[in-house]
This record gives sequence, structure tokens and C-alpha cells, in this order.
Amino acid sequence: MIALADCNNFYASSERVFNPIIRQKPVVVLSNNDGCVIARSNEAKALGIQMGAPAFKNRHIFDKHGVYVFSTNFALYGDLSQRVMSILSHEVPQIEIYSIDEAFLDCNGIQNVVSFGEAIREKVMQYTGIPISIGIAPTKTLSKVANHIAKHKTISGVFILEDTAKIKDILKNFPLQKLWGIDRQYAKNLSFYGIRTAYDLTIRSDKWIQHQMSIVGLKMVKELRAIPCFNLELGTQTKKSICTSRTFSEEVGNIGQLAQALSTYASMCASKLRKQKSCAKTMTVFILTNPFKQEYRVNYSGVRKIHFETPTNDSLEIVTKAIEGLRGMYRNDCIYKRAGVIMSDIIPQSKVQLTFFDNIDDMEKRNHLMKAVDDINEEYGRMKIRLCVNGFARKWKLRQERLSPCYTTRMTDLLQVK
Repeated sequence: MIALADCNNFYASSERVFNPIIRQKPVVVLSNNDGCVIARSNEAKALGIQMGAPAFKNRHIFDKHGVYVFSTNFALYGDLSQRVMSILSHEVPQIEIYSIDEAFLDCNGIQNVVSFGEAIREKVMQYTGIPISIGIAPTKTLSKVANHIAKHKTISGVFILEDTAKIKDILKNFPLQKLWGIDRQYAKNLSFYGIRTAYDLTIRSDKWIQHQMSIVGLKMVKELRAIPCFNLELGTQTKKSICTSRTFSEEVGNIGQLAQALSTYASMCASKLRKQKSCAKTMTVFILTNPFKQEYRVNYSGVRKIHFETPTNDSLEIVTKAIEGLRGMYRNDCIYKRAGVIMSDIIPQSKVQLTFFDNIDDMEKRNHLMKAVDDINEEYGRMKIRLCVNGFARKWKLRQERLSPCYTTRMTDLLQVK
């Protein structure tokens, strides 16, 4: 049996952990630059606040109903996620961390899985303050279905799907767009063939499903029939590409400020590469104007793709090339709203093939330097050690007017008990 543990309204729940006043109150969390709603508590959902809705269109609802509004606090969310996953990993022999708020658990060998799920749920709540729901089933896809029912239709927060007749009854009333991997548009396309529920998929032939939904879709349908096709993916998955980009809080027209932004994003990408012990062969840098500002005559997207002769994760080399790319695509008749860096063609650091002209001694010195920088930043906070070009007075940084304290990751934000 496989269990899916999913944190309920994770971002909103994280904001409530250290702020008891907002428990049982409507809470929303906004996207970068406080633009759109990306998380809602159940109370906020009941008010009709839609996911992805622009914040300014809901101001009247926020004010009328006393909705608590927060900017995204990824430092807090990431730390609480690690705590939840650490608790879960100690309770089961194997775990696949699927996302920041979801994990698949291997329940094979556990006698009473429902009681086990209830115990885990209580433990996570007691240790972290984060409520979770647990769905248990023979396959990963069915555990997703069971989790949906556990979250929305049970008081205990735990639901198991194992009996064939029970699975059939549940799937007959389970909306197609709620299935793992099927979005609203995909469900709409399938509805033309008379498929409106999960059960409708299970009674189609394998040949038809593979033709319409590919081999991945066929595996998903087989899992709905309680035939395991997706194994737990154990260990850390190496990213095939790494992207760091931001929308600026204020539009930027100065190349110096753009250089600060792009060099910072490039440094962050290099740090992520080193963290997973990888190097990248290709880097793409881009700067974009605001397409919605009609008063600007120029709508411009600048993109440069840069290839390294030797795959690298060296911040100095990556930032230097990023600035060169910026100078090659910058236009002084434009005002820019977004910029970013994408690292691709990623390979393990141990498999980098050197060229005849690489200086091994210099590379080793740079590796030691980058390790020292990473160690200091890990100990004292991100970007405490930075390149001069990264700057300090960053007018292009994100707007976070409603940012909550970093209760667990910053000494100055620790709660004080009087």
C-alpha cells in the first residue's frame, strides 16, 4: 500500500503556525510582487476568492471580511516543509518527496494503515502545527484520489481505498479534472468521447487510451485499476534545468540595475548547481519589457544563449558571461519588467570533460573558493558573501509589503516569550 501525505493549504497553514490570532480566520498568500492569490485557507475559499485572481480585484473582499493577506515567505515555507518531511521519513521505510507539501509513503508491512495514518497526522500536527491529509491505496494514482476524499469528505483526515467495489464506486463519482495529470482543458477534450469521470477512463481499451493519452496516460489508467505502474522515486532527483527569474517591483531602464539583477540570478543558479554537484553547458539570459503597458512604443524581449566550452558551476565565470549577454541584447529605448537566467545541458560534476586548454590548478582554486562562499552563506544566510556586481541598493527587488517574519530561519525574527 502507498500513502500520500499532503499538507492542507500549506502556505496559509504555515502563516498560522506562529500567529494564533489568524487561526479560523480567512487567510490568503500572494505571489511575487504581491500580484495574485496563490494560496487560500478554507475560510478564504468560502468567501469566493479564486486561485490566481489578481489581488487588487479582491481588495473589497479583503477589507469587508477582514481577510489576512501575506506576501510569500519561502524561507518559512521551505523550513516547515523540511520539518514535516523529516517526521514522515522517520515513520516509514521509504519516502518520495513529491513537492514542497506532498510525499508518497511506502506502507508495505504495516498492519493497520488507517490507525498508522491517523497517528502520523497527529504527530505532524503536534510537532509542526501543520495539518495534513493522508490517502492510502494500492497505487500512487489511487492514493491521490484517496487523499482528495480524505481532505474534503472526512473528519479524521485519513481515507483508504483498497476494496475493488469501493474503488469502483468512488471513481464513478470522481471528476475527471481532479485526476493526477489531467487539467481542465485535457478533461474537456476527453469529454467529447463521453469520458466525464475517472471510472469512464478505466473501462476504455488499453489501445484507445494509449492512442489518445500516450503511454504515460495508459499507466495512469492502469493505476486506477489498482495495477501499480509508478514506483516510488527515492533519493534526490537531479534537475535537468535550473531557472531563476523575477518580475521587478518597479520597472528598470538602467543597465547597471539590470546587471545587478541578472548577476544575482546567475549567482543563485550557480549555487544551485553546486548544491546538486552538477555543471551546466548552456546558459540563457533574458530581459523582458511589460507587454501590458500601452504607453511604451517598444515591446521588446531580449534573449541570449551562451555555451561554455567546459561545463561549469563557477559563479565568477557564469556571472561574467551573463553580463556579456546583457550588454549584447540591452536596448536603452526600453524599460524592463522582468529578467532571468536559465541553466541547461546539466551533467554531473564528476563527468565533466576538460579541454586541452583548461588550467586544472586554477579550476581547483576556484572550486575551493566557491565552496568557502557556499559554506559561509549556508551558515549566515543567502548572499551574505556576494560579488560586487550583485550590488546592495537593489531597487529591482521583489515587492513584499506583507511579508511575515522568518520565525525559524532568522535569529532576529525568533519569537520572544515574555
